[in-house]
Amino acid sequence: MTSIVILCDGEFPRKAYPLYLLDSADAVVCCDGSVLKYLRYGKRRFGEERMPEAIVGDMDTLPKSWQDRLASIIVHESEQDYNDLTKAMRYVLAKHPDVTEIHILGATGRREDHTIGNLGLLMEYTRLFELGDIRVEMVSDYSTAFAITDSCELHLGKGRRVSVFSPDNSLTIKSKGLQWPTDAVVFDAWWPATLNRAVDDVVKLTFSHPSRALVVVD
Repeated sequence: MTSIVILCDGEFPRKAYPLYLLDSADAVVCCDGSVLKYLRYGKRRFGEERMPEAIVGDMDTLPKSWQDRLASIIVHESEQDYNDLTKAMRYVLAKHPDVTEIHILGATGRREDHTIGNLGLLMEYTRLFELGDIRVEMVSDYSTAFAITDSCELHLGKGRRVSVFSPDNSLTIKSKGLQWPTDAVVFDAWWPATLNRAVDDVVKLTFSHPSRALVVVD
């Protein structure tokens, strides 16, 4: 099992679980200026700066003095068709063909536009990349988000709060194990399948056809 953390420049985690993912990762890849937070965190937690494997992005938020200092691990991607998170995903998948888990930290908070965009990208990655069995999650102090593309069973644990989103208004998702069944939900807005709760340890979702959905659990 190979676990990689991609660290974005949003709200840096403070709680035990995301920090465990960061500390135990086989490699850390920073998006642009997030490396400064990572270096400060390493010094505070371990008494020394811990270098990431790479810093990926267009370098618009990393000061020039730091670019010079960290030049040996910078992967400068200047194109603007994709954001730094997507560039970091491309890097990880190319450099780590054996990766089994990608945990994205710091992708939410501070800016609502980045938060919404990054959460939406989790669904897009199922189309942009050949992920296969690779587990890709966006983890913060408040929730864990992941994309699904077809019927599945989710081992979430009874009592967990669950929200489901999809950009496909032709999709029907039948559910078992949720307090409020999603069978009649029309995904023509963001809110209809939010603020639900698991009443069983395992939640079963049945898609009317293969599509894209985002699950957020806290």
